[in-house]
Amino acid sequence: MCLAIPGKIISIDDSFPEIKTARIDFGGIVRQVCIQWIDASPGDYVLVHAGMAISVIDEQEAAETLRLLEMLAGEPDELSPGKE
Repeated sequence: MCLAIPGKIISIDDSFPEIKTARIDFGGIVRQVCIQWIDASPGDYVLVHAGMAISVIDEQEAAETLRLLEMLAGEPDELSPGKE
């Protein structure tokens, strides 16, 4: 199973002509990520898998994905069928 994590682009670094990267904030953890194959700007939210941004998403989708990931990290009973 593959998992992509949403993050917010803080800044873009295109000083290396062969690869475009960005500083991305993942809820307080900032990492340098390749954004070579997407069209994104500072302030955009992106899905990142294995150090590569794979798509641009809206803020609402990013928040919902983070909420679901937090649920997965919580109590196993929270995700049981019939629980809301």
